[in-house]
Amino acid sequence: MEKNHPQDNKRTEPTKSELEILQVLWQCGPSTVRYVNEKLNEQREVNYSSTLKLMQIMIDKGLLQRDVDDRSHVYRPADNPEKVQNQVVKGLRDLAFGGSTSSLVMRALGSGSATPDELEEIKRLIEDMQKKG
Repeated sequence: MEKNHPQDNKRTEPTKSELEILQVLWQCGPSTVRYVNEKLNEQREVNYSSTLKLMQIMIDKGLLQRDVDDRSHVYRPADNPEKVQNQVVKGLRDLAFGGSTSSLVMRALGSGSATPDELEEIKRLIEDMQKKG
């Protein structure tokens, strides 16, 4: 396993394309570039060389780790989905909503895309947060 560079300890937010790659790796587990590229091509056409270059950049950014023990390099996310999602939401909240969590949540709920089950889950989350103080 390659070690991250010291300057990579502070990760940057992943781009949309990087998030697509992370989604493949979170869903499918550690994978080669070829496999990730095949999965991406199920949604839209992506050149292998573009996927390879982007995954190399993600190594440099500290978003991925690479196992070089095998002939085929195997990549895995450096962080779990929850940690990356929290980072992305915080960045969106700060950038697009001036740091206002309520504005972010109101905009998300106001889009009308939440299912009744999701709304119940949100209610439970709010109740749990209120109990905790």
